[in-house]
Amino acid sequence: MKRIIALSSVAILSSGLYASTDTQTQIDELKKEIQKLKKDQKRTNMSLSSVKKATGGDNVKLDIDFRNTFESLEYKDNKNNIKAENDSLFTSRLFLNMAATPMKGLIFKGQLAIYSTWGAHIYDESTGLKDWSASSKPTDTVMRIKEAYFVYSNSIGSQPISFSIGRRPSTNGFLANYRENEDKPSSPLAHITNMEVNGAMVKLDWGRFIEGAYTKFVYGRAHTGATNGVYGYDGTGGITPYALDSSTNYGDDKDVDFFVVPGQAYYNGQYQIMYEWAHIFNTKGQRFNDPSTAKAAAGTADLFSVGLKIEGIGDEISDFLDETTFFISGAYTDYNAKSGYQLLGSSNGGSKNGSSIWTGIIIPDMITDSGKFGFEYNHGSKYWTPMTWAEDTTIGSKISVRGQAYEAYWNFDLFGVKYLPSQIRYTYIQHDYTPNNKCAGWVAPTDADITSKNIRLAITYKY
Repeated sequence: MKRIIALSSVAILSSGLYASTDTQTQIDELKKEIQKLKKDQKRTNMSLSSVKKATGGDNVKLDIDFRNTFESLEYKDNKNNIKAENDSLFTSRLFLNMAATPMKGLIFKGQLAIYSTWGAHIYDESTGLKDWSASSKPTDTVMRIKEAYFVYSNSIGSQPISFSIGRRPSTNGFLANYRENEDKPSSPLAHITNMEVNGAMVKLDWGRFIEGAYTKFVYGRAHTGATNGVYGYDGTGGITPYALDSSTNYGDDKDVDFFVVPGQAYYNGQYQIMYEWAHIFNTKGQRFNDPSTAKAAAGTADLFSVGLKIEGIGDEISDFLDETTFFISGAYTDYNAKSGYQLLGSSNGGSKNGSSIWTGIIIPDMITDSGKFGFEYNHGSKYWTPMTWAEDTTIGSKISVRGQAYEAYWNFDLFGVKYLPSQIRYTYIQHDYTPNNKCAGWVAPTDADITSKNIRLAITYKY
């Protein structure tokens, strides 16, 4: 358009002069070029109008999050004098993020993921991955849906309310985002929930009463119980896709549903208090004294967590303290087996409960413009069993440790480029009891002395 204006100005100025024949010819050519540019502009505008009409005036925004890591792993079973190690594990993780807002109050968000080890087999069925962990653990190069949900927000009178359904943003939640070098956390508290889930959510905002307060109510399904497959053959000639007839014994393979209530009690930009309660129906255990029935619907589980985060210590005491973040979180789990079953080694019914503390501090690195050093500590008791299927390290979930975990990391922008967030991280885990890598209610924890170490170098491209 600027070019059109410039050319028009030349033509107007030139037309007021007693020009020679050559000059007049040049003016005529300029006028023709102006007319052509105007036609091209009109066609472009018509094309854009057609696109906007077809998309309802909205577009899907795409973002890229591409991370590569080098890792060194070591495990030691000190009781049995067994050692395992891998001094060069390479992984690549690609997130393709999608977002759309077709109208005020309605948004869609999605995330497609590939998370693979270099040289991996394509679609390795031997891994036994479930849909709530497949894109959170490095395996193959198959693209999977990690997130896909919509949120509709409105008000009922003076009460703000939101409704959402789909595959929830439920990994790398509150407090876990720092160690993952993420600016913002996902929805739940990572201390008890760090796994991909499908569910429906209703959110009530209490901000008009308490600053930053809200509560979410989420109901979903983590496991679909016994049904016929896609073709529905029941072995007797009957065809009943995705269902079983009334004469079929479902046994102990029942649906595993959950009801989760995460919320924010207070947040003023500096002090943040978060909480969560989760109830699991038909959680997996085994029939009493019958190991062959592992993964049976053995009872229920309740998990609780409360966390405090402080962004900026004091009030403008120093730039260093202003940029320092401290957090502490406490959590509790209770697995309650029904009569005739056991969970975590309970005797013919009864419950087993565990607890955990997680604390950390993130400080400016004093080396780069925006880099941070982070230091974290975790402690878990013998029966501590959170839902952390999305392994937060390649040596297993340090959040779920039954023992102690120590971690240090440096988050920085490579070459000072904000699109290249990078990290150097070291994790040390001491398992005093059977490692809780699979949140397995059918495994009774026993005394152990197992250590694991992980050094990770990560470079990410985000745009």
